[in-house]
Amino acid sequence: MKVWPGNPYPLGATFDGAGTNFSLFSHMAERVELCLFDEQGRETRVDLPESTGRCWHGYFPGIEPGQRYGFRVHGPWAPEQGHRCNPAKLLLDPYAKGIDGDIRWDEAVFPYPFNGDESAQNGADSAPFMPRCTVQQPFFDWAGDRQLRRPWNETIIYELHVKGFTAQHPDIPPELRGTYAGLAHPAVIAYLRQLGVTAVELMPVHYFVQDKRLVDQGLRNYWGYNSISYFAPHGGYAADKRPGAASAEFRQMVKTMHQAGMEVILDVVYNHTAEGNHLGPVLSFKGIDNAYYYQLMAGDRRYYMDYTGTGNSLNMRQPHVLQLIMDSLRYWVLEMHVDGFRFDLAATLARELHEVEMLSAFFDIIQQDPVISQVKLIAEPWDLGEGGYQVGNFPSGWSEWNGKYRDCLRNLWRGQEETLSEFAYRFAGSPDLYADNSRIPFASINFVTAHDGFTLRDLVSYNCKHNQANGEDNRDGSDDNRSWNCGVEGPTGDTEVLALRARQQRNFLVTLMLSQGVPMLLAGDEIGRTQQGNNNAYCQDNEISWLDWAHTDEDLLEFTQRLIAFRHTHPVFRRRRWFQSRAIHGADCSDIAWFSHTGEQASEEPWGGGLAKSLGIFINGETIPNPNARGEPVTDDSFYLIFNAHHEALDFILPATRWGPSWLRVLDTTQGWAEDAPPLQAGATLTVAPRSIVLLQRQG
Repeated sequence: MKVWPGNPYPLGATFDGAGTNFSLFSHMAERVELCLFDEQGRETRVDLPESTGRCWHGYFPGIEPGQRYGFRVHGPWAPEQGHRCNPAKLLLDPYAKGIDGDIRWDEAVFPYPFNGDESAQNGADSAPFMPRCTVQQPFFDWAGDRQLRRPWNETIIYELHVKGFTAQHPDIPPELRGTYAGLAHPAVIAYLRQLGVTAVELMPVHYFVQDKRLVDQGLRNYWGYNSISYFAPHGGYAADKRPGAASAEFRQMVKTMHQAGMEVILDVVYNHTAEGNHLGPVLSFKGIDNAYYYQLMAGDRRYYMDYTGTGNSLNMRQPHVLQLIMDSLRYWVLEMHVDGFRFDLAATLARELHEVEMLSAFFDIIQQDPVISQVKLIAEPWDLGEGGYQVGNFPSGWSEWNGKYRDCLRNLWRGQEETLSEFAYRFAGSPDLYADNSRIPFASINFVTAHDGFTLRDLVSYNCKHNQANGEDNRDGSDDNRSWNCGVEGPTGDTEVLALRARQQRNFLVTLMLSQGVPMLLAGDEIGRTQQGNNNAYCQDNEISWLDWAHTDEDLLEFTQRLIAFRHTHPVFRRRRWFQSRAIHGADCSDIAWFSHTGEQASEEPWGGGLAKSLGIFINGETIPNPNARGEPVTDDSFYLIFNAHHEALDFILPATRWGPSWLRVLDTTQGWAEDAPPLQAGATLTVAPRSIVLLQRQG
């Protein structure tokens, strides 16, 4: 086979129209073999002829897209020093842009023999049980496509699972359900547009591994937080099963979403890989250069630092690890046209030694990168290690999943004795977390539910988790759900309980959509999706997790559609700057004001820790211009929101005339959207039902 020296960069397999250049980085390798597989699975091994800067490379004329390949790395086997090279193991290319097939679990893919010492070398060939990397066709017709760059304050995120969203959709052909093509189907696009969301946040689509433990139990890694490749789309979500087809299908899905005005954000898992700890398989990084790619224990380097609960953590101190992540991010932006990223357990990415350091190399590199710094960047601002909870501490330019917002809202609507000052901060965009470090309200990604935990319907239907189907005796999943079942655990025919649960769901949705910051809605919450009380359905690739379109709550869906449209219509609920307090000619013309149920404007004292669960909020749409992207002033109507999280009805006296001569009821979560409601005068008394919200619009 003809082979030329080739080039060390770009890493991975790069087809140029006449042949393919292969390059693999390994600091410890003494020799690297490229393994080529034909249609019958027969293997041909060829040494990469050159090594430049620890990158092993070679150019192969005539090798075209579709070629299956892998690597074998010769080097030291010394687990106590962190080295686990073993040429008996076929390794996936960290830069592979396509992967064909799945792992078949066998002793051969593990570094040690099952009946021997875990530090002993396993000499069995793993190739028969490993998937293959594939050379990709780099060309795609992006004509007419562009990244939308929708302003953050106009963004509404919809978190969904590629498979689960369409797996049971009746309007999608069976062969397209659960795939990228299914997500691009006209029925899905029409639904998303009518719902009103502006961005889909896809749960992990990087190629991931089905855990052996789950496979042995007859379960699946449904969520996909078990990546082993950061460039290849997961082939299991492709309708077209031909090698390399997943990339083209994913690109077409993105292009279709963009044509419909929707951005695509990827949930990415750069904090760990699917190779696990010292007992885990050898699939890629572990056999290429284990001590370089992973954080190892300082004493016995057989063992791994684990801040993620998965067995390992990538070593963010190493330049080629940082390069791998940055090259992956740029690839998904430049070649796959995605619009942003949500970083799973992002605090781990800030750990250079042990402690979380927000001025770490990773964030410095992101900040200076002209491509990545310009897309939407969202952190899950915690991990499982010491000091890992970092809500509010990420750098300027980043938005964060605001876990404090989620917890506060859940406490409020379950009747927890929560001070109103906490809720006031969260409703206003959490300025206590973000205002002091030059960040603005959209730094807060507001959410009540996400893939991890109860769905919205389950949040108001269960006090406890019910995870028996996961096979761990209900020990897995969080016990801190801050949920309330409204009086009965699980399904019930009690009409009063069902009515209360419906109202509670509307309360959560209204609070979410009218808070400052960026709202994120979990797919299916708008149709009443249940996971039957399972708050950790990571392994349930079945009806527990999939959206049940046949039992859509049509009333809740219509309510949510109107609520999202209302937010789009009124910029006062999606300001680009913080609320300000000011007086003009002695009159209070603040952007926001807080009131007790007696109609008196709240001073500082009531925020100190009282047990009240009611609050009136005036939001002024007129006093301070809210500039749009062109710098033009934007004004809006003014509104008065009444929150009654108390278990009894309360009489609210509407604010004095200077706040509004009269008020028109827009929404009441006990009844829904108001139609032709008579105006209410300032100073009038309005009885507000228990556990409900009333939204009033200022008249005159």
